[in-house]
Amino acid sequence: MSANDHTTSHAEDHSGPIKTPKQFLMASALFFVLPVFIIIGLVYYVTSAPKTAPGAVDTEKAIAMRIQKIGSVEIRDANRELKSGEDVYKAQCTACHAAGLAGAPKSGDLAAWAPRIKTGYDALLTSALKGKGAMGAQGGGDYNDTEIGRAVVYMANAAGGKFAMPAAPAAAIAGASAPTSAPVAAPAAVVAAAPKAVAAPAPVPAAATKVVAAANNGEALYKQACVACHAQSVAGSPKFGDKAAWAPRIKTGIDAMTASVIKGKGAMPPKGGSALSDADIRVTVEYMANAAK
Repeated sequence: MSANDHTTSHAEDHSGPIKTPKQFLMASALFFVLPVFIIIGLVYYVTSAPKTAPGAVDTEKAIAMRIQKIGSVEIRDANRELKSGEDVYKAQCTACHAAGLAGAPKSGDLAAWAPRIKTGYDALLTSALKGKGAMGAQGGGDYNDTEIGRAVVYMANAAGGKFAMPAAPAAAIAGASAPTSAPVAAPAAVVAAAPKAVAAPAPVPAAATKVVAAANNGEALYKQACVACHAQSVAGSPKFGDKAAWAPRIKTGIDAMTASVIKGKGAMPPKGGSALSDADIRVTVEYMANAAK
């Protein structure tokens, strides 16, 4: 092999695939055009993919929101027997006061109740009816003022108070059967001249009713029974709207979460210490779960 052949072979080994100006132009065009087509394809793919507008919800969730109940009507007997202070406490107050959660004075704790008892029954009742701190109005419950007052007296007296237990309103005791004095006979001339009496309206039946409506079931029930603990994540309860805290619970499903609330879990007593029905508990659970999605 000659020296010239060796030089030619060595030059070919180090030369690239582009050997002519035509090949160079074609390669340049390819490297420029190909990325442009790739970018155009990606833009088309992204813009043509179905997506939800900002602030909108998916179809299933939108339908669920449209058909959910927006209110409820509850008929109660206005002349029902009022609950005792102990019954109201066990149904509504024990969730926080039994363990002293969220700053609530613990039931039977003399030191915690002493300064409150000094303020008097009226001040205690006002706080219970209007709400104070983490406690919602009426403790988030569903009793009338007299029953709330009885629960206040029950707890205060258990811690050294000496308040009288509120009695049922006089109207509820007397009812519509209050005795009336016998009518006095009028002179015949007066009776003859008197105009024809207008028929009196029919008396209200003894079983008068009261209608209670909620503007939004889930939200209203949450504010009644759950806000005291879930608004501040008291005693390990998942905070309202906290996606990280609710995520593992939501994975278990609404049925499992509802069952936990009905039976009670951890520091939470059965039904959160409320008197809600199982159906109301489920609506409330769904409301809190949806707020954390």
